[in-house]
Amino acid sequence: MKKFPGFKKCMAMMNNRDPQLQENGFHWLEPHAREHVYELMEAFHKEEKHGLRCWLLELIGSAKSTAAFELFAAQLRSDDERLRYWAIRGLKNLNTKEARTLLFEARSFSFGTPEQNLAFRDDLDRVLNNQN
Repeated sequence: MKKFPGFKKCMAMMNNRDPQLQENGFHWLEPHAREHVYELMEAFHKEEKHGLRCWLLELIGSAKSTAAFELFAAQLRSDDERLRYWAIRGLKNLNTKEARTLLFEARSFSFGTPEQNLAFRDDLDRVLNNQN
């Protein structure tokens, strides 16, 4: 196996137009997410591309760092269904009392439409029951 190319190189790969390079960058970075969690959170806040923001939130969840709790809590109430999903996964991965409490309370969250509420609760159920 090759040596980890580093955070910046992986981010450049994830931003490349070549889908295989994007995937490679993600998979190189995933096992190193914890050591780069602050850089990942900074990149998440700066990123404008939806797909990359989802990937970054997924990587932050893989880090299992309590430093990301506030980010996950904020994204749990996002208007974006995919960001909410990755926030649920991230909070589940944290597995702290605070994260579990927030996920329990999230069942009472309300979004713009009944369909959005149902989709959110379905995501909660799927993730929390390991059906993701």
